[in-house]
Amino acid sequence: MNFTLKNFLQGFGIIAVILTLLPLIAVDYWWIRIFDFPHAQLTGLTFIAILTYFIRFDIKYYKDYLFVIILIGCFLFQLSKIYAYTPFADFEAQESTITDSSNTLKIYTANVLQKNEEYQLLLDQVVEKNPDIVLLMETDQLWQDAVHKTLSASYPFSMLEPLDNTYGMLLYSRLPMSQNKINHLVDKEIPSMEAIVTLESGNQFQLFAIHPTPPMPQHNPMSSDRDTEMMTTALRVYKREMPVIVMGDFNDVAWSETTSLFRKTSTLLDPRIGRGFYNTFNAKNVLMRWPLDHLFISEEFRVKTLNRTKDIKSDHFPMYTELTFEPEKAKEQKAKKPSKEILERAQSQLKEQHLLNMEMPTISSD
Repeated sequence: MNFTLKNFLQGFGIIAVILTLLPLIAVDYWWIRIFDFPHAQLTGLTFIAILTYFIRFDIKYYKDYLFVIILIGCFLFQLSKIYAYTPFADFEAQESTITDSSNTLKIYTANVLQKNEEYQLLLDQVVEKNPDIVLLMETDQLWQDAVHKTLSASYPFSMLEPLDNTYGMLLYSRLPMSQNKINHLVDKEIPSMEAIVTLESGNQFQLFAIHPTPPMPQHNPMSSDRDTEMMTTALRVYKREMPVIVMGDFNDVAWSETTSLFRKTSTLLDPRIGRGFYNTFNAKNVLMRWPLDHLFISEEFRVKTLNRTKDIKSDHFPMYTELTFEPEKAKEQKAKKPSKEILERAQSQLKEQHLLNMEMPTISSD
């Protein structure tokens, strides 16, 4: 049988269908979970497959109709996953309504790329943005030595854990931090941080910074460690007693099942929703970019500025965010309470890692 253009177009469409269905398989292997990442690219690929198939579409052949319907179904499913992160969707975290500087919070986060030696590019950007909190990830001792003198002069409060395994973390704040704690939730070599931060107004919030491992063969062949760290944090936030911000390189995209479960469980808001993708990785490849660096906020905060900043020679772009603290308007954007099923799904991530001995919130839908 001769290979025809129609065979090629059918093969192209079948690939789009397979790549759409793979992430729906409920297993944690990296080679399946990795297809959560290029979802926007896959949506474009499927749209191209639909258009090009009409080159050889036979109006008398019912299988062509069936094939196109399947492709359109895949396209609509893919579009539904990313639609919230387009400007056509409504904001989940509403716009700021105040100008009170004492209740304004400026945050700068950057995965610096451990082997990157362009320290001054980052320092210049921090000076330019003048944030209240600076979170640097993938920082080793060389990075700490290069930036600490400059940053500590303006940021007297800090938590520092430089590591040479690409999971070091440096957190600087000009705002007072108390009850500082460096956790190792899943692996003793993978830190996360938490603290109570006091705004200039005296209002306080709880800050979490995480950087779980990605589902990649050179890091971790399964996504279970990443998912466990995210769900442990989400379940703690669910029972919060004060406003919360969770930020960091999640090594997961905003629309994946895991990050969606994190958002629903924690009842935190995603400032990206209704504003855009803000793809932070890969800074070195314009075609293969997706949002890995996140910041989630409780309903007491509103968004003044959300920006992806300029290249600092890392494989990630930094993010700069300005928030305002407006608890009196929290009810206007309060997230839906998670169902018992959602809480059980979140806790099931911990069962797989045998972490039920941790002090976790009781599952309840009330």
